[in-house]
Amino acid sequence: VQLQASGGGLVQAGGSLALSCAASGNIFRTATMGWYRHAPGKQRELVAEVTSGGTTNYADSVKGRFTMSRDNAKNTVYLQMTSLKSEDTAVYYCNLIGLRFGIRANYWGPGTQVTVSS
Repeated sequence: VQLQASGGGLVQAGGSLALSCAASGNIFRTATMGWYRHAPGKQRELVAEVTSGGTTNYADSVKGRFTMSRDNAKNTVYLQMTSLKSEDTAVYYCNLIGLRFGIRANYWGPGTQVTVSS
């Protein structure tokens, strides 16, 4: 399984960005997908996740501003980010947790930088 994220960049505060993460392999449909972020001087944190059944969960700091979705036909998840704040600046990582040959597997994408200027 390989994950490839795209869509990061520089945006002004109050603006929007959309991230996408495409997964290879055949375990995407049964996997929980997540977006994490890691800002300088802070611990990595879960931003949002979506289960195989489509249930989403968001960090309190992004509720109402970020929307995560998945397209099983394209093996892709998306993170729509609106009303961006400077504190959203971080490297964003795509994560997949699923079962591979019956064993729990955890995969990470290479990360994409999101910078919000104030």
